[in-house]
Amino acid sequence: MALGLEVKSDMLWKGIVAACPYLLCFVAVLVFLEQLSYLKKKGPLPGPTFIVPFLGSAIHMIANPTRFWAEQAAMAKSSGLGFSANYLVGRFIVFIRNTDLSHMIFSNVRSDAFHLIGHPFGKKLFGDHNLIYMFEPEHKDLRRRIAPNFTHRALSTYLLIQQKVILRHFVKWLELARAGSVPLRLLCRDLNLETSQTVFAGPYLTPDARWQFNRDYNLFNVGLMAIPFDLPGFAFRRARFAVGRLVETLTRCVSQSKQRIRAGEEPSCLVDFWMQDALHEPAETPDLEIGGHLFDFLFAAQDASTSSLLWVVALLDSHPKVLARVRAEVASLWSPESGEPIAAEKVREMKYTEAVVREVLRFRPPATLVPHIAGKDFPLTECYTIPKGAIVFPSTYESSFQGFPDPERFDPDRFSEERQEDRVYKRYFLAFGAGPHQCLGQRYAINHLVLFVALFVSLFDFSRHRTDGCDDIAYVPTIVPKDDCTVYLSKRCDLFPCF
Repeated sequence: MALGLEVKSDMLWKGIVAACPYLLCFVAVLVFLEQLSYLKKKGPLPGPTFIVPFLGSAIHMIANPTRFWAEQAAMAKSSGLGFSANYLVGRFIVFIRNTDLSHMIFSNVRSDAFHLIGHPFGKKLFGDHNLIYMFEPEHKDLRRRIAPNFTHRALSTYLLIQQKVILRHFVKWLELARAGSVPLRLLCRDLNLETSQTVFAGPYLTPDARWQFNRDYNLFNVGLMAIPFDLPGFAFRRARFAVGRLVETLTRCVSQSKQRIRAGEEPSCLVDFWMQDALHEPAETPDLEIGGHLFDFLFAAQDASTSSLLWVVALLDSHPKVLARVRAEVASLWSPESGEPIAAEKVREMKYTEAVVREVLRFRPPATLVPHIAGKDFPLTECYTIPKGAIVFPSTYESSFQGFPDPERFDPDRFSEERQEDRVYKRYFLAFGAGPHQCLGQRYAINHLVLFVALFVSLFDFSRHRTDGCDDIAYVPTIVPKDDCTVYLSKRCDLFPCF
């Protein structure tokens, strides 16, 4: 018996050894065909000549995304074409630096041209029914139905919620600051997550649901930056399941909101304003679908706002004259000692503070890249056609430093009534995207940033803990200061307002 097993094992091993040359030849052919396909798609574009099989430049991109995308931009600029090529995890990509070409991509989001995907493997991560994957007329109809969530009345309701959450977190920040310098990135992330939860889902999230929600959102964030292996034990798989749980939680919030609005209660959060209008529609939208869209809002509001909050603190610290003007404007309109929240009309009067916010968004647009996938071969220029299936990355960051006078200078006055560069050079300001998928909630986002700035500069004295390279850009996946915006904080007023 043992002899028979030994003979069989020997025969198996000889078979494997004999097959190795054929297997190696097969792999070599696959690698050659992959390389040939890449070179054919690349054509005249600048980019790597040889690609690592399957992975391409994925390891370089994940290890140092700042350098990777800077190199893509440099190749696109130096070639004179305005775009460049590369290869990531089996996908051919085109990076677009030229603003006019970026607008061409944004304006051609439709079923037979470009599909906005939000992430190179977004459909697996977000699900097929995400708002960003919709096309007209379905997409146009949904935007119409979402519009009541961002009326003046709705935005005024959110302002009070936003301020309450911000103040709760500021109290915690002050306690942490007693031990020394404080890195703000995770603190701002938590502040934004609670703000989004409370504004969007209001009273419908229990403390236990919020704890699970925070845990799942963190898993989702980690998965965004991971290699997209959808296998057990990998971060991408954990993120995909976390998204499913997040949508389930938000779906339950939708059901509870419908009951409350049917009972005649006044709206107290975004989902209430949505249900107040939705319940009068001829065909009722399924709760699960609305829950999925609420997750879309959360994703859009969360990381982008975190990035902007960090940059506004960093840039105010490095521009003391700008900080002094913001403080003077806010003090002329609101005082912490009043015990009252900042009213909607006061927010609208903070013109210079809003100009600062808009300049932060131009100078450091949080979502630097907006990935799309080509639904068919698309002639981008006379000399190059983007092949079907290619992932295209229009760069909002590169556009921000084109067109505007002296674009490398942080200058909020460019958004003043006198200069109006936001109108004259509007084409280059792509922080909220462009075309049919331009961000619907941009007024909400700007209000949130203005409120944060007004409260932060009024309640805190602050200074950066400066180190070499602290203001370098890091991707997480939106851009943040490399040192996570580490600051020293101290109390500026006698009492924090409480309302």
